[in-house]
Amino acid sequence: MGLISNGTTVFDAGAMSAGFGGALTFIKKLTASSSATLSFVDGASGVVLDSTYKEYIFKFINIHPQTNNVDFQFNASIDGGSNYNVTKTTSQFNAYHNEAGNDQVLGYNAGYDLDNSTAFMNITNDISNEGDMNTAATFHLYDPSNTTFVKHFTGTANNNYNSGGYFQNDYFAGYLNTTSAVNAIQFKMSSGNVDVGTIKMYGVK
Repeated sequence: MGLISNGTTVFDAGAMSAGFGGALTFIKKLTASSSATLSFVDGASGVVLDSTYKEYIFKFINIHPQTNNVDFQFNASIDGGSNYNVTKTTSQFNAYHNEAGNDQVLGYNAGYDLDNSTAFMNITNDISNEGDMNTAATFHLYDPSNTTFVKHFTGTANNNYNSGGYFQNDYFAGYLNTTSAVNAIQFKMSSGNVDVGTIKMYGVK
């Protein structure tokens, strides 16, 4: 089975045939152009980030930094984007491989963990700013408007790591340690701007 679209909503035919599928609904696209930050704020510019959906998915396409060897990061807000400082606990592991075929590693990145911290979380690390290199990723945020539980997130990213022809595959996860509704999320580089790239936001019922 595949995906079926009516223009604005994508249905997973395989999931529906199993009796548990939902709809993937496009909400908003942001396009970077030497952008310091890229933010999705509920109620602003057509963004929906509330109880309308139980899951939100962000797709990152051709994210390219202006500065070499920087991290692509996110943080969340409970006050409509006035502050991006939600406390979070996270973990990350990755595999990388170089074009020369002489350096392969699979490991847990304890150094990138956040321990009940308000800092920005790395989606992927050490992105190269060489002209043909970029990052692609998917990020899932679960039930952000819930006021009983913490908010879990998961994701995976592919990027051109550092310089010298390295490819890296990251897996990251964690939770936003708040029972307040999360109503905004922001993405940025750890240093410098996002040169180019697209972020697409979807909701899942």
